[in-house]
Amino acid sequence: MNHQSSIDPSTSTAQSHFRTLRVGTPFQPRIDALARTNDWYNWAGYRAPHSLWDEELEYFAIRSQAALFDISPMTKYRIAGPDAEAFLNRITLRDVSKLKPGRVHYTAWCDDDGFVLDDGTLFRLSPARFRLCSQERHLPWLLDSAIGFDVAVEEETEAVAGVALQGPAAFAVLRNAGFAGVERLRVFDLAEFPHDGDTVTISRTGFTGDLGYELFAPADKALSLWDRLMLAGELRGIRAIGYTALNRARLEAGLIVANADFTTSERAIRADRLRMPDEIGLGFMIDLEKGHFNGRRAIVDARARKRLRHVLVGLEIEGNIPAEHAIVYYRKSQEVGLVSAAMWSPMAKCNIAIASLARPFGDTIVDDLWVEIYAMRELQYQKLMKRAKVVQRPFIKLDRRTANPPADF
Repeated sequence: MNHQSSIDPSTSTAQSHFRTLRVGTPFQPRIDALARTNDWYNWAGYRAPHSLWDEELEYFAIRSQAALFDISPMTKYRIAGPDAEAFLNRITLRDVSKLKPGRVHYTAWCDDDGFVLDDGTLFRLSPARFRLCSQERHLPWLLDSAIGFDVAVEEETEAVAGVALQGPAAFAVLRNAGFAGVERLRVFDLAEFPHDGDTVTISRTGFTGDLGYELFAPADKALSLWDRLMLAGELRGIRAIGYTALNRARLEAGLIVANADFTTSERAIRADRLRMPDEIGLGFMIDLEKGHFNGRRAIVDARARKRLRHVLVGLEIEGNIPAEHAIVYYRKSQEVGLVSAAMWSPMAKCNIAIASLARPFGDTIVDDLWVEIYAMRELQYQKLMKRAKVVQRPFIKLDRRTANPPADF
């Protein structure tokens, strides 16, 4: 007897969910076709590549050519309505009234105790329409916070495909793709351009510290956008890349990642892992001249009472062995912090890292710091104590990132 014939097809489909452990993005068919390493990770439930073909060469594609990186899994919220500006001013650190239509700014938001919930980018698409992009999901919190405001908040992560085009040839690729007027975009500008019977929003933003753009389009226009960019960039050496290469570029740019360089307050289990904006280098965002915002009272109080216990710093470390997750010591004996990201930088030509240190170390005490590195040498770990010095971020600064008009490489 064939027992399978009695199974309801809908039930069979529901029970086979385990076959797709992670969902694909709108660009997945193109990315899967290019994948050679099969090196995947889970980005917010999506199947995303650590690398596609060679993580070293993918990094150099960012720095010497043009690189395409799928940012569709990034959480995206559409926030619109008469009170959209007032609502966002209430929950984020920066003064949203200073963000003009057609502009983007990097911002963060806190809980009522002044601890960082997340950071992200806020796009002002029109006077009463915004897009908020973040690492973590915050819809319940955003909806609760919107009570009393005439504003609609909707997650649009699945509906909007996003791709980052980064590298010295990024502008040339967009120009060759026919996006007329893209040369007028300055850093943190955005504009809409026609594409495949619809529109694509292009912003001069990115996570690499290089000349770059981010493009957002309806999910059903994703593949035609990808093909348009790849065709236009063929003679410019355009390449698709994974997160490992992007992560190296962002570290050189001195940029931080939520739940990698700091723990968001919703994720933190231990009380001493919580961080205020001033403790992770985001104090510059805080605008005390505007009205009340989430965490304001706690932030002001912590500053006045000198209760800021941590500082996030850039380090330059002797030698060439990356010090990722190394413990930082003062005078080789007192543990004072931890490295969260590290690499040998091909651009800066030195060993760099981002570390969280306990004040006053890294703040007023910046000398006699050491990192403890364990290097595998011929099947045996060797403990290395390497001198570290606090340096300014970014570790590299590329003029082409901000050049107006952008250079044609």
